[in-house]
Amino acid sequence: MERIEKLKEFLQVSPEDSFIKHALALEYINLGDDKTARDLFEELLNREPGYTGSYYHLAKLLERIGQMKDAIEVYEKGMKETKRTGDNHAYNELRAAYEELTF
Repeated sequence: MERIEKLKEFLQVSPEDSFIKHALALEYINLGDDKTARDLFEELLNREPGYTGSYYHLAKLLERIGQMKDAIEVYEKGMKETKRTGDNHAYNELRAAYEELTF
């Protein structure tokens, strides 16, 4: 809980910092608060679609809670974005997870 409070303090200073928001979402996943984590990931990706690491974690969260259609959509958006930015490593990770889910 202490890390969450520290990350929230950092966000007050830099509310648009995607790294902090991503880290906070991961902390909420660790606490089992999937709704808050999902909200943070979605807010981050709506504001900054090029923050590609969040696609993977959001899609995995959606898989875990049984929202497979939504997870597939997030993987697809992430693959499209990583192709656009030339981030082949992230693209390959997203594609592998996507294929594992869909095949």
